[in-house]
Amino acid sequence: MTIRIVRLGSPRAAGEGTRLGTVRRPPRGVPKQDFARRDFYDVWFPLLAPSAVTMKLGLGAGTASQWNTFARKYRAEMAAPASSQSLDVLAALSHHANFSVGCYCENEQRCHRSLLRELLEARGAKVE
Repeated sequence: MTIRIVRLGSPRAAGEGTRLGTVRRPPRGVPKQDFARRDFYDVWFPLLAPSAVTMKLGLGAGTASQWNTFARKYRAEMAAPASSQSLDVLAALSHHANFSVGCYCENEQRCHRSLLRELLEARGAKVE
């Protein structure tokens, strides 16, 4: 059993399980009933997405320093009780079920999902 970190909208892997969308906004122009069918997500989980203000920092990060500022702010948001508890739950579930979490960004290394991977691994999650 594992968590996969995925790009939303990418084809699903065999046995991937439920896909959680850890994004601030649903996909534009896609009817809600098509989210899962079009491989975006089965469940929207914005609690693990960066806030709108922090997301702007990440999208605009062109330098290592700007990315580090984004990463620091995102980690601080994930330390809030509700987010932290959600990460703990996902880490525990990773030992008993297959599921995935993801975002739309093309490059995982410049996306909050790379930080989400680190946060989950630090909690003992089984991450593929």
